Amino acid sequence: MSTSVLTPAGRLRGLRPDWLNNPKVWRTEILAGLVVALALIPEAISFSIIAGVDPAVGLFASFTMAVVISIVGGRRAMISAATGAIALVIAPLNREHGLGYLIAAVILAGIIQIALGALGVAKLMRFVPRSVMVGFVNALAILIFMAQVPEMRDVPWAVYPLVIGGLALMVFFPRITTVIPAPLVSIVILTVITVAAGIAVPTVGDKGELPSSLPVPGLPDVPFTMDTLTTIAPYAFAMALVGLMESLMTAKLVDDITDTHSSKTRESIGQGIANIVTGFFGGMGGCAMIGQTMINVKVSGARTRLSTFLAGSFLMVLCIVFGPVVSDIPMAALVAVMVMVAFATFDWHSIAPKTLKRMPVGEIAVMAITVIVVVATDNLAIGVVVGSVTAMVIFAKRVAHLARVHAVTDPDGSSVVYAVTGELFFASSNDLIGQFNYNDDPDRIIIDLSAAHIWDASSVAALDAIETKYKQRGKAVEIIGLNDPSADLHSKLTGELTSH
Repeated sequence: MSTSVLTPAGRLRGLRPDWLNNPKVWRTEILAGLVVALALIPEAISFSIIAGVDPAVGLFASFTMAVVISIVGGRRAMISAATGAIALVIAPLNREHGLGYLIAAVILAGIIQIALGALGVAKLMRFVPRSVMVGFVNALAILIFMAQVPEMRDVPWAVYPLVIGGLALMVFFPRITTVIPAPLVSIVILTVITVAAGIAVPTVGDKGELPSSLPVPGLPDVPFTMDTLTTIAPYAFAMALVGLMESLMTAKLVDDITDTHSSKTRESIGQGIANIVTGFFGGMGGCAMIGQTMINVKVSGARTRLSTFLAGSFLMVLCIVFGPVVSDIPMAALVAVMVMVAFATFDWHSIAPKTLKRMPVGEIAVMAITVIVVVATDNLAIGVVVGSVTAMVIFAKRVAHLARVHAVTDPDGSSVVYAVTGELFFASSNDLIGQFNYNDDPDRIIIDLSAAHIWDASSVAALDAIETKYKQRGKAVEIIGLNDPSADLHSKLTGELTSH
């Protein structure tokens, strides 16, 4: 009988994920992280301008968010960094009170996100219908494309062939090999062409000056008073909600693309931790970046936390060590990458004539409303909320008509049995009262709820109102057939919902 003994190194290998021993996965993750880092730089600078802060504030935020969330986040391979949605929320605070208050709000927003995550706010994602999710994805693709339009307006003519050339490279290069991500090849080739030929086109360096050193931790420069708290609290709460909404929706999208599950509660808490760390390092805060996540997951094929960690790490390396080289990258190369991401993100099947013919009108309406609101407000969170509320209203209206009442009178005419079927809640119970013949019914009325379920106080109040109407006419009502949850709710609330 033989036994095998694991050495410490062998035990360590057993604890490591399988992908750490796979060179192909390493290559994919490293190259994906590099592509994302290159795409993050102009985006972070642009969002800094929106927020009214120095470009370094946005770049530091992208660095710390990506690195921290790669460790504490719940969704592998998702990219978190400075975003436009967060910039829009906190810009007024910075404009009116200064950078110190903005940083304090970022830290408070992180604390709020941790609290919301611990309270289970992530579970609300189950109430987001598929039609809203499809609308969210399509609106995202439209926003990504629209964000590139300014980069192609009032620019030298050479920008257009460069964009077309970049798109062509990303379409045809994967037919040659997929070892190197096509977006990285496109960025490198277009940069070499513009530099070697001396073509004057807008570059990354035109967006703003890149930082030359790592961020240093510190406390926000604000008075630690109740006035400060009341000033930053509304902005922090709005930032926390918008950040969680975008991050959880992005996580759900990546779940679908990769056919894997992620912990939304861990992601919520992780976003909070990342924002707190970002605030202490002087960053503007952030959340999941949908465009860059699509580059990482869908275009580059990344699947692990390594790509997220390296995206943030490479970002700082590129800025500090290779700043002059990165500054020469033509914006046309990054525009081409983002246009390709927009095209790949859009759910073309959802607008195909065959799909539209088969889909219920309500589902199409919800998808369209989500897209319209997102594009009109430039805010994915608002669109998701409006779309979800619209879907709930349509659903409630549809289900309300499923409650039916059928009356059977005894042959001797001494009693009548009303058989109620369907779901009784606020939308359906209001119509319930009008389906009884109070004046002509005999003295004994039986309401059979064997095929029904009581969901809320409105239904109990409706049943009480029916009993009251019969009692006013000297008639007795008996309710039978309640299932256990319905009977429990009815016994607790009956007779307690009216003051007269």
